[in-house]
Amino acid sequence: MTTIHVAVVIVTYRTAELTIDCLKSIEPERHGGNLRITAVVIDNSSEDASAVKRSIDENGWASWASVACAPKNGGFAYGNNLGVRLSENCGIPDYIHLLNPDTVLRSGAITSLVEFLETNLNVGIAGSSFENLDGSDWPIAFRYPTMISEIEEGLQLGIASRLLEPWIVARTMTKSAQMVDWIPGASMMVRKSVFDAIGGLDEGYFLYFEETDFCFRALKKGFPTWYVPASRVMHIAGQSTKVTERSTTVKRMPGYWFESRRRFFLSSYGLRYSILTDVFAIFAGSLGAIKRVLLRQTSRSIPFFLSDLVRHSVLWPKNRKFTGLPSPSQ
Repeated sequence: MTTIHVAVVIVTYRTAELTIDCLKSIEPERHGGNLRITAVVIDNSSEDASAVKRSIDENGWASWASVACAPKNGGFAYGNNLGVRLSENCGIPDYIHLLNPDTVLRSGAITSLVEFLETNLNVGIAGSSFENLDGSDWPIAFRYPTMISEIEEGLQLGIASRLLEPWIVARTMTKSAQMVDWIPGASMMVRKSVFDAIGGLDEGYFLYFEETDFCFRALKKGFPTWYVPASRVMHIAGQSTKVTERSTTVKRMPGYWFESRRRFFLSSYGLRYSILTDVFAIFAGSLGAIKRVLLRQTSRSIPFFLSDLVRHSVLWPKNRKFTGLPSPSQ
């Protein structure tokens, strides 16, 4: 039986305890079957490394897990690309498993993703289903953001949402494996050949939209993405950034979220489409804001979202500068 090497990459920033719990959940996956699992933890310049290294040594995981300090906090894409490069110190992996530190693998989570990819050789990326901390399902995958999805998001109007449902970004998934546009980077299994073909994650994103962009570029190279519910992962969302926590409190989005959104639209669809998208998004967002004021639903609004969207929009020439994409590996 051929041994398959899976390199798990975990990027941590002030989440040492969660990272250790994540590593604990990986350890049982290493026993049995034909998988060789190694793990690289990247501390994105947060001083987490010493605590993680101590736990690796105390638990006897040093034969398969290691930790490295990034020279800077370059964001999610930067940290994962560094981890992918370092994973090759244990031999070129067949698969890269990008895994968030605030996750715990359920039994067979890695095996299920690898078996799916081994069976479906045309698929490049496979993602897990998620559950919340209380065990409830979070069966979500995603469509690519488009002009129409931005209009729906801005309006937040029942009849409009029903009409535009095929374009809404978040998709509630069934128990069957399905092709999707993109999956969360919290648990993403990727063929090493996909990284080589598209040049890794785009480090122009500090945080958010990097996995959207990665799946978009992979599909253009002929590598589709699939949602694989047989792989199950518990995910405590938002623990690294405190932005996407699944709580009742609506928080202001950080500036880098808008910058990442702008980069995705510019790189994926071009300047003209991005300008039109922002025009319609601002108009729809304004109508949606008026509706919420009239219905006294302002507590549901993201603070300052519309003004922040305008400030970061490509409508302003200063926001149109765009650096290049990663180069494919040679």
